[in-house]
Amino acid sequence: MTDAWSDWLLLRRQGGSELQADQRDELMRYRDGVLGGAALRPNDVLLDVGCGDGLIGFGAFEALRGALRVVFSDVSSKLLRLCEERAEAMGVSDRSSYVQASAEDLAGVGDESVDAVTTRSVLIYASRKRDAFAEFFRVLRPGGRLSIFEPINRRMFPEPPGMFWGWDVSAVAGLRDRVVAEIERRCGPDLRPMMDFDENDLVRLAEDAGFEEVELILQVSVTRPHPRDWEQVLHSSPNPLSPTLLEAVDGALESTEASLFLSALRGSVEAGVGQNRLAVAYLRARKG
Repeated sequence: MTDAWSDWLLLRRQGGSELQADQRDELMRYRDGVLGGAALRPNDVLLDVGCGDGLIGFGAFEALRGALRVVFSDVSSKLLRLCEERAEAMGVSDRSSYVQASAEDLAGVGDESVDAVTTRSVLIYASRKRDAFAEFFRVLRPGGRLSIFEPINRRMFPEPPGMFWGWDVSAVAGLRDRVVAEIERRCGPDLRPMMDFDENDLVRLAEDAGFEEVELILQVSVTRPHPRDWEQVLHSSPNPLSPTLLEAVDGALESTEASLFLSALRGSVEAGVGQNRLAVAYLRARKG
């Protein structure tokens, strides 16, 4: 049995393939940025909300040589089981616990019970972001730290005409528009939380929840993409709620049109032609 979150993280994110070196490096940068904002100390209790496969939590164990407790929280029971297996393999089971909950309702986590809360690409899927910040504030002890990382899609979307997922498909721009429309149709209202906020909203939400010493770092980049393996891209999806590229093309285009679109896209993917447009924010805050 799978769910949208574990299915994407374990299979569809990279079409069932391993991450390439630059993609792994990027994830490590995000992890280190979140952990730096959490300012963890020995014997702290860390709550990692939307833990996924444990990138942040196990990074914390490595950074502090196991001298803390980590509460792994996620909506996916399968991903929590995966974290439990990883904790056993690392020998940190006695310092790990697991809570199945959403960011907006951290049932099972007591009031003022943790020293730090971390998230990575979690609020982007939360329709009730204000409730999530209220929950982060509730579970933190006085003096506790919040450290989050979020993509800021509102800054970079929609993509420029002729671009698809950062690749140049200007030669088949009309077909590209139909594929994009198919993805938006399939995602429906699930797209709204991904686009309904920016960095200013994150700061305001943290302040409104009662946090102090709020600091936000926005990073914006427009770079040439790295060449990618075509089969990996063909069977991947950009987020857990989206169809794969092949599914979207099959739903939007007739056979001849699909061949034209995919041929143009493949050339750009394998040559690294396009614009990798990215905006991300790191937010740090403290509970007084």
